[in-house]
Amino acid sequence: MAVKNDKAPIIIKRKKVIKASGHHGGAWKIAYADFVTAMMAFFLLMWLLNATTESQRKGLADYFSPTIPIFKISGGGDGAFGGGNAFSQEMMMQNGTGAADVRPSDSNKTDSDTGVAPSDIGGGEVGVLEPKFTDIENMFRGDSGESTVADDLLKHVNTRITDEGLIIEVFDLPSSPLFILNTNEPSDKMLLLLDMIADVIGIVSNNIAILGHTDEVGLDGGDTFILSTERAHFSRQRLVSAGVSNSRIARVAGYADRSPSQPEAGVIRNRRIEIILLRSARAGR
Repeated sequence: MAVKNDKAPIIIKRKKVIKASGHHGGAWKIAYADFVTAMMAFFLLMWLLNATTESQRKGLADYFSPTIPIFKISGGGDGAFGGGNAFSQEMMMQNGTGAADVRPSDSNKTDSDTGVAPSDIGGGEVGVLEPKFTDIENMFRGDSGESTVADDLLKHVNTRITDEGLIIEVFDLPSSPLFILNTNEPSDKMLLLLDMIADVIGIVSNNIAILGHTDEVGLDGGDTFILSTERAHFSRQRLVSAGVSNSRIARVAGYADRSPSQPEAGVIRNRRIEIILLRSARAGR
């Protein structure tokens, strides 16, 4: 009979568990990819700014910031139209919809698509006059292909559309002033420019405001307000003599150097005449 050996060694087996460590060193790749993407977008933007014209950039800006009015509808009531319907001709002041309280006609029917009534065409509302203003801008920039004005004259002209209307800005250049220094005597270029402007603005019937501006010049006792006003009045007289109806002139004023086009004091660019095609017949009066 075998004798049990109580002193035999006990063998314990331990399994070595190897835990896989996490992946290290990949975060920089994501950061680098973001950096490369941002740099690509930046250089693409710089290329677009260099490759496009001012007119094209303005078109892009207008696309993301439309000037055509959008009327919001607010009010109570059940249904998609807040208690009204698309064909309502009643005054609904509570929800901002509806049209005239008179019998519907071609001139006062509801304009549910644009919110601009046909009667606004003569008054010069925003949505209707934008194409006409753009056409006038193209004439001054030569984009229409029909401009016969010399390039050296167009360098004196800048146009922009604002809430007030279309501003046609005629300004001095360092080597080409439009008025004799410190006087209201025009140069030959100024006469040609005013005649050309009179022809262009004849395609619309909007009222006109004419504003004179100067820079910070010393007049040896003279008054820059008087000088800027005299230049504005001369511009009015020239436009009228070139065929613009005097009844369209709504405002003539001189602002001296109080409303500079450029922030720097004394910049020649601030010597200018602004001819504004007002959006409506009542504007500027």
